Amino acid sequence: MDRGDLANLTAFVAVADQRSFRAAAVRLDVTPSALSHSMRQLEARLGVRLLHRTTRSVSVTDSGRRLLDRLRPAIDQIAGALDDLSNRQRRPSGTLRIHAIHMAAAAVIAPIWRRFLTMYPNVRIELGVDEARIDIVKKGFDAGIGPRDRAAADMIAVRVMGPMKVAVVGAPDYFAKHSPPRTPKDLARHNCVQYRSVVDGSVFKWAFERNDKPQRVSVHGRVMVNDPDVAVRAAVDGLGIAYTLEALAEPFLRSGLLVQVLENWSPAFEGLFLFYPGHRQVPAALRALIDMIRAAGGATSARRSRANPFAAG
Repeated sequence: MDRGDLANLTAFVAVADQRSFRAAAVRLDVTPSALSHSMRQLEARLGVRLLHRTTRSVSVTDSGRRLLDRLRPAIDQIAGALDDLSNRQRRPSGTLRIHAIHMAAAAVIAPIWRRFLTMYPNVRIELGVDEARIDIVKKGFDAGIGPRDRAAADMIAVRVMGPMKVAVVGAPDYFAKHSPPRTPKDLARHNCVQYRSVVDGSVFKWAFERNDKPQRVSVHGRVMVNDPDVAVRAAVDGLGIAYTLEALAEPFLRSGLLVQVLENWSPAFEGLFLFYPGHRQVPAALRALIDMIRAAGGATSARRSRANPFAAG
């Protein structure tokens, strides 16, 4: 059976139900002449008459009745499957696979996922956290979250986090033993948690800005990491001063485990985007996730900001 047979059989069921080519044509959104042609094709292929036609009425032949009795359960099952698929598209459900860089997982997804899963109990989240550039379609992800330049040209990119302010932080115990820096030059007197890029292995120079004048400072310390979250943990443990993003340090600043310094020198880095294939229907679960992230205030308007070094590569 080819695709044409399925369409013709569906048309036959509609004509048999409506007992009218005109009414069936309206139901199927085709012309009566096209519907009549489909019936002639089906009858010719089967070699049997399925319908009695007059200028005023349509009725089903005995052969047509036997075929209809066999077809109806299958047609109803197909219609039910399509209705179920349509309902699932409108109602968030199923597994939502998201690929995110580390800071996006911590600053975009983690703050809302408990509320999201509570609100949508039929949704499951699979979060793949990695700094690597990947083809999210090839890897089977519904969406990715990272810098805008990670979105392919044919993808939809939705801002989910505005420019992110830098936070230079240290533990209260550390600053009890070392005077807090007042300018970036004062960092030369401190143990600083250094950051090595996972992309090219370079050691990151701390970027600052004041009165629209940027500067970069090389720092020194006894600890070097390649993960922003670990840098924050090192600062919490009193190992030195860390350079990170307010979004990552905020829980520790709020609890008093960290203290922020050099606030007047701290620039803002470019925000994050959620991106997904533009040629696909957006799953209801993904649309609901985007709406919740934006409602949480993550998609503030953009302003001038630097490229995010932690999201490079």
